[in-house]
Amino acid sequence: MTGYLILIYGDETRWDALDEQGRAAVDAAHRAFSEKAGAGVRAAGELQASSTATTVRTGPDGEPRPTDGPFSEAKEVVGGFYLIEAESEEEAVALAASLAEARQGHGGIEVRPLVSR
Repeated sequence: MTGYLILIYGDETRWDALDEQGRAAVDAAHRAFSEKAGAGVRAAGELQASSTATTVRTGPDGEPRPTDGPFSEAKEVVGGFYLIEAESEEEAVALAASLAEARQGHGGIEVRPLVSR
């Protein structure tokens, strides 16, 4: 089994604008994802707004310094993630494609294998 990080990107203003029915559809897709992935889900979470982020960067003195806000300005931000184990990349991608965010037209889902050592 290989580990994969699934990053869910989207436009926060579109997520915030979802009505109760839209939110319920997204939540249902996440429950279905979790059922399909089963014990392969190692961790998962929805992230708070990107405005709550703290980024650590090198300061003028060469030392790491925290700054408010996300690392980069972007319309699409990471809103959630799954850390899973799957038999193959194809399986991980098929699971990711089952998420509602894959069909919302304002974001995307990135599937990245973990480095195995």
